[in-house]
Amino acid sequence: EAIAKNLFELAKINTPTISIVIGEGGSGGALAIGVADKFAMLKYSVFSVISPEGCAAILWGDNSKIETATKALKISAEELKELGLIDDIIEEPLEGAHRDYQTTAKNIRSYFIENINKLKKLNKEELLQKRFEKYLNYGSFKE
Repeated sequence: EAIAKNLFELAKINTPTISIVIGEGGSGGALAIGVADKFAMLKYSVFSVISPEGCAAILWGDNSKIETATKALKISAEELKELGLIDDIIEEPLEGAHRDYQTTAKNIRSYFIENINKLKKLNKEELLQKRFEKYLNYGSFKE
C-alpha cells in the first residue's frame, strides 16, 4: 500500500521530475524512480522491480536460474529503452562511471539541465497531460 500511495502521489505532482538510475535500482520501491517526466539510466546501470536472484528463487526455486531470470527481466538500459520504459540512456566513460566520476557527473548534469529546461516550458496542465499519456502507453505491445 505504501508503494502504491507513493506512485500515486508522484504521478500527480505539479513540478517537473527527472529520474536517473546511476547503478542498480531493483525493488518494488524502485518503481517510484520511474514515475518521472524524464527517466534515464546510465548506459551500464540496471533497473527492475525484483533482483534476478529474487526472481529465480520465486519462479524456479533455484539459484542456478539467475542468468535465465536476468534475460527474462530485461533489466539493462538498452533493453528498457527498446521497450519504451525509459526515455534516454546517458553515456558512461569507457572505463566506467565509477572510475571517471567527473565525466559521469558532467554527462548527468548536461542531461538534467537540457531536460529540465524543456520541462519548465510546459504549463502544469501540459506537464500532467504528457505524464498521463506517457504512462498510458506502458504495457502496450506490437506483434
